[in-house]
Amino acid sequence: QLQASGGGLVQAGGSLRLSCAASGRTFSSSVMGWFRQAPGKEREFVTTISWNGRRSYSADSVKGRFTISRDNAQNTVYLRLNSLKPEDTAVYYCAARNDYRLGYKAGEYDSWGQGTQLTVSS
Repeated sequence: QLQASGGGLVQAGGSLRLSCAASGRTFSSSVMGWFRQAPGKEREFVTTISWNGRRSYSADSVKGRFTISRDNAQNTVYLRLNSLKPEDTAVYYCAARNDYRLGYKAGEYDSWGQGTQLTVSS
């Protein structure tokens, strides 16, 4: 199971850190990802990280602003969001992929958290 937290209301230009706590024994071998879904839009890829944290990849829209990291000892993946914009407003979901390859599409992930709402005010 995945439990995302840390969302809230932030002013444009602000920062926030999302967390995703995982239960189960497979976290340390799973690729993790963050996706987001804004009202009326499809769920979109944000970023992904390898099982050991050595590789990651982010969507162009968040490169240089968002950073994914993980702590396998704590079974937690993080998403640091800086320089937030109103268009970052969305429900953010964490997801796990039972594969060593990074995943860029929602369909490539096997487990999903419940989502945490981020609202960025202008």
